[in-house]
Amino acid sequence: MALLTAMIKTLMAALLVLAALALPGQAASFSMKRGLNLDQWTTWPGEDKWSDPQAILPYPEWRKFLNGDDLKALKSAGFDFLRMPVDPSPFLSEQTLTLRDELYASVLDSVRMINRAGLKVIVDMHLIPSGSSRKIGMGEVMDDPQTFEAYLEVVRKMARTLADEDPRQVAFEPMNEPIVDCDTDGTGLWPERQQRLFAAARSSATKLTLILTGACYSNAASLPKIDPKAIPDDNIIWTFHSCDPFLLTHQGATWAGDFIPYVTGLPYPLSAVPRAQLDATLDTIRARTKAEAPWTRQSGLLAYLDEQVASMDTDEKLRGMMDAPFLTVKAWAKANGIRPENITLGEFGMIRQEYGNAYVMPAEYRAAYVSDMIARAEAHGFAWSVWSYGGAFGVVDAFNGEKAEPEVMDAIKSLH
Repeated sequence: MALLTAMIKTLMAALLVLAALALPGQAASFSMKRGLNLDQWTTWPGEDKWSDPQAILPYPEWRKFLNGDDLKALKSAGFDFLRMPVDPSPFLSEQTLTLRDELYASVLDSVRMINRAGLKVIVDMHLIPSGSSRKIGMGEVMDDPQTFEAYLEVVRKMARTLADEDPRQVAFEPMNEPIVDCDTDGTGLWPERQQRLFAAARSSATKLTLILTGACYSNAASLPKIDPKAIPDDNIIWTFHSCDPFLLTHQGATWAGDFIPYVTGLPYPLSAVPRAQLDATLDTIRARTKAEAPWTRQSGLLAYLDEQVASMDTDEKLRGMMDAPFLTVKAWAKANGIRPENITLGEFGMIRQEYGNAYVMPAEYRAAYVSDMIARAEAHGFAWSVWSYGGAFGVVDAFNGEKAEPEVMDAIKSLH
């Protein structure tokens, strides 16, 4: 009888293990904790130059500026993975027809270079808007069914390129920040589009963990509109991004709407300076808005500034604003049986300096913000990757090969 009882207990334990493995999100082959987003472009060559191997290769472009020692330094700083943005637009351009195989091979070389430095890597298909220097971007892929089909084929080929890599070291993100369904209640295009992207990636890469997301810039509120059970796979990690509070994190960014370019000089948190100093800064922003904004927009922009400041003018309000995305994702994950380690905060950061703008955000504000966001992510058990290595949000490099102030990296190094 004792033997039978022991056998039953052993069988029940085995069944419980199998049941746990069957839950969604329980079996990702890729794991990560602390990461950094690499640069996508540094020189931003226009599409008319993409047929020139000297301009487009190696790919992504950071390969022209970083070497193995630079990557090993990131490992030593405490990162265990890098998120590697890959602009898919060149793979969709007629300019690169004779270079396509070399582009895919170069992405693979970049992945292996990161792995050799002791770091894991997410290959992030990172569409950006089209413009005068490129014909195809996020808008074209989302708005034109034929272009979306072409994008699906790029996803298949990229997944096939990565398919034989160690799934413990490489993961694949089929689309970054889909700009779609920002004005829907969850019945929009994205759930079906994501299922097709998932199918395209999984058909070529059967073992790699896939990084999936919600719509509308991957904001946290979009994840509850996703039913993870509609994705027939458990080798998935779910990602969200947070820019909150946008008023502070994107100051001066000329590409982020018609309001934020007029905003510079605000501290993080707002309580970091005396109220009189904050009021003087706000008066300067109001004066700049009145002087430079279209007169038809001025009253709306000024009212929006007041509204935003009022939403975070105490530390308690600011904490509530910054906590909200994490609590939203936590509730969605719990409701769907997704473990915290299968959630990642894929992008967050605070602007250092906008291109062409003389104002530089004080490093102590940036370090405080990044530290506060990391603390939130880790308190919830989520992985994270800060934006980004260089450029406007650079935590390692600034512009023109110069180094960013060390405070943000010092904060990350202190996590050891």
